[in-house]
Amino acid sequence: MEPDRILFIDGEALVIDKPAGLPVDPPRDGGLSLDNHMEGLRFGFHRWPVPVHRLDRDTSGCLLLARNPKAGAKFQRAFEAGAVEKVYIAVLDGVPEGEGGEIDLPLVKVSSAEAGWRMIVRKDGKASRTAWRVLRVLDGQALVEFRPATGRTHQIRVHAATGLGVAVVGDPVYGTAGKQGMLLHAARLVLPRPGKTAIKADAPLPARFGRFAVVEPGEEPVAG
Repeated sequence: MEPDRILFIDGEALVIDKPAGLPVDPPRDGGLSLDNHMEGLRFGFHRWPVPVHRLDRDTSGCLLLARNPKAGAKFQRAFEAGAVEKVYIAVLDGVPEGEGGEIDLPLVKVSSAEAGWRMIVRKDGKASRTAWRVLRVLDGQALVEFRPATGRTHQIRVHAATGLGVAVVGDPVYGTAGKQGMLLHAARLVLPRPGKTAIKADAPLPARFGRFAVVEPGEEPVAG
């Protein structure tokens, strides 16, 4: 993995800028996954680092890995307690109503032999909350910041498509697949550590975001 994809490293933690298209877990078809990069991510340690959370295959950006089991357990507790700040940036295939707010829609996993599995909004689902705000609008599409308060599978993708009524560009499940891939990016991760410096990482928007990846003069970075 390229050196510029290492966003943070110390004795406990490693944060990488995961590229889109690389699954965290080995796929059933036997293709490449993050495991194929683990040897190069040891940085002198005997153990491979272990992912503390997951990003979808087509989602890029900040992925936290623990460099030892004790740190991994501590980081997992922080995620479960909602103590981790996560900021995602997406391009939506349209412009939602309003400038921002919070989406509060419970999610549940459903599956069928014909369509496979997906997440849907349903009253008996798990509580799922996401804050959002529009950052920029270009040519009928919106660059939107999402801050999930919970960590459900496909949460941002479903909340965008169902809660805002506008899917993430390139989303093959809840929207329409596109040549540029899915425009969803984990732009920031902050995990506080009592008695130690917090883990902080920012991943710049990748080139596939096109004009949305360009910061105009005087404009704040989109993960700010």
